[in-house]
Amino acid sequence: MAKFAQYIKSVEIKSLWNGRKHIVWNLNPEVNVLSGVNGVGKSTILNKMISVLRQKADHSKYVNGDFPGVTVEFEPADAVMVHFDIIRSFDSTLLSGNVVDRIADGHIRSELDWNLYELQRRYLNYQVNIGNKMIALLSSTDENARQAAMDVSKAKTNFQDIVDDLFCDTQKKIDRNSNELQFVQFGEKLPPYKLSSGEKQLLVILLTVLLEENEHYVLLMDEPEISLHVEWQQKLVNIIRQLNPNVQIILTTHSPAVIMNGWLDAVTDVADITMDETVK
Repeated sequence: MAKFAQYIKSVEIKSLWNGRKHIVWNLNPEVNVLSGVNGVGKSTILNKMISVLRQKADHSKYVNGDFPGVTVEFEPADAVMVHFDIIRSFDSTLLSGNVVDRIADGHIRSELDWNLYELQRRYLNYQVNIGNKMIALLSSTDENARQAAMDVSKAKTNFQDIVDDLFCDTQKKIDRNSNELQFVQFGEKLPPYKLSSGEKQLLVILLTVLLEENEHYVLLMDEPEISLHVEWQQKLVNIIRQLNPNVQIILTTHSPAVIMNGWLDAVTDVADITMDETVK
C-alpha cells in the first residue's frame, strides 16, 4: 500500500519559463504564503505542484524525481503521495442545459456553485456518519460513552459556530435541525445557492477543510481572498487551522490582510526562491 505523507517539505522546479529560471521552495508544515507582483509566476509554481501531486495520486508506484523538471519532497521521506485539496477563486459560468443543470434543477450557474453542490452531498454523508457513531456510542454500556458521543460532534458544532459568527451581520445561521446544509434568515429557509459569491467562496473553503476530518493533508489555494470581505481575509488562515490543525496550507495571495493575524513569517516572495539558470 502506498505511504501517504503528512506534508510537503519542498518543491524544486527546473527550467521554468523556457529554461530561464530555477525554483527551490522549502515549505513549513503549517502555513506557506507565496507572494509577488502580477506575472511573476505564483500561479505557475502552484500549478506545477498540483500537476505533480495529481500524477503521483494516479501513479502511486512512482517516487520523488519521477516527473521531469519538478521534484516534490515529502515528510516522511519514504512517502510517495500526499492527500490534498485545491481551492481556486476564479469562477466561471457553466453552460446552460448541461448535465450539471439537470442534476441540480437549474440552480447551479457557475463552477463555484458546482463545487458547493458536491460539498453539500459530502456534508450530508458526514452528518449521517456522525449520527450513526453517536447512536452506537450512546447505545453502549461504557460509562464514558456520553462524553465520547459529544466529542464525535465537536468538529461539526465548531464548524457551525464559525459559520454562524461569520454570517452574523446578515443574520444568516445554519439550520441545525437539518441533515442537509441549509440556512435560516429572518425565520425563512435559505439554500446555499442563494448566498452571495463571497459567502459561497468562504463556505466552500470551510466545508473542504471540515470534511477532511482532522486528517493530515495539504490545502492548495490560489488567491482565496477574491470575493472575501477584508475581515474574512484576516480570519481565513486561523479559521482553517482551527477546523483542522493538521492541514498544511500553501497559498498565493495579493492581499496583506490574509497574513495580518500572525502569518507574516510564513510569506515567501517568488524572487527569494528564484535563481537564474545561467548562474545557478
